[in-house]
Amino acid sequence: EVQLVESGGGSVQAGGSLRLSCAVSGFGTRDYTMAWFRQAPENEREGVASLDVDGRAMYVDSLEGRFTISRDNAKNTLDLQMNSLKPEDTAMYYCAAAGGHYYPTLSETTYHYWGQGTQVTVFS
Repeated sequence: EVQLVESGGGSVQAGGSLRLSCAVSGFGTRDYTMAWFRQAPENEREGVASLDVDGRAMYVDSLEGRFTISRDNAKNTLDLQMNSLKPEDTAMYYCAAAGGHYYPTLSETTYHYWGQGTQVTVFS
């Protein structure tokens, strides 16, 4: 059974950092393209960062280089290092996995497996 469990969310002051982690079971993180999405209240879910099996990454343009997606195959986790956080980064963050190998993509329809989310709140 595939399971994705996010952790690492919380409340942080603007300018601070958080590191999200997604624990994966049911497949190896090296096997599928994976991604982080987020959804703020009253907004649609948007792709934040994606990482394919060859290590290629893609980020949403609005991040301006503040976030880094990475994978720890030994621990079977997908991580998102978030620096210089802004209040507009406040959202529920979701880990997602595609059911195969794809180039990195922020298209939601590519992803078949989803976690329950972890809340990130950035206050000014």
